[in-house]
Amino acid sequence: MRHWLAAVTLSMAALATGAAMPAQAGDQPVVVELFTSQGCASCPPADQLLGRLVAREDVIALALHVDYWDYIGWKDAFANPAFTKRQKGYARAAGSRTIYTPQLMVGGKDPVVGYRPMELADLIQAHRATPDTVAIDARREGDKIVIRAEMLSGSRVAMVVQLARFSPEDTVEITRGENAGLTIQYHNTVRDWRQIAEWDGTAPLNLAVEATEGPTAVIIQEAGFGPVRAAARLR
Repeated sequence: MRHWLAAVTLSMAALATGAAMPAQAGDQPVVVELFTSQGCASCPPADQLLGRLVAREDVIALALHVDYWDYIGWKDAFANPAFTKRQKGYARAAGSRTIYTPQLMVGGKDPVVGYRPMELADLIQAHRATPDTVAIDARREGDKIVIRAEMLSGSRVAMVVQLARFSPEDTVEITRGENAGLTIQYHNTVRDWRQIAEWDGTAPLNLAVEATEGPTAVIIQEAGFGPVRAAARLR
């Protein structure tokens, strides 16, 4: 039991601080998506786990609240059918017909049950150790978000450019449903996720789009819910 507790403690420390990576590792942050719900009794530990990631510069941690638990007594204030659709898209891409909460998706590629910190830490480290294939520069310029990207290596495939606007911190008192009586702090809750362009990597990408308000992630991902190829965070 002591060994197990020690392993969990070390894993949580790795999640909070990250581990040293070799020089050839990717410099971009790893995108970690959590599919969660205020009406899911198993989700609070995963929500807390995601909270340990938000301060890390090498991770973009995002919470996407799904709506398929809203029928059991508590309507999630942040639930969006589009996020349920996104989770179903990942399942279809993996050849699965099953979705569940809490589920983490690392780099648009690797799913893991949302309350398994050791598996999550290992996946983040593996993605950090993988060289970047797309270079990205994203910044706010006046009332625009300017995004530039170019291929570094790898195959040129159909990709989508997306903006995910999120709220850094929200506290919710839940009075009904499976989590009745709990007050839960949520982190990096996505309020809007939209595709703004398609790109195949043949020529450099140069985009200028209307700026969002608040923190926003810029994510370039292979079309059809494939791996994330590049990501950047805008404060």
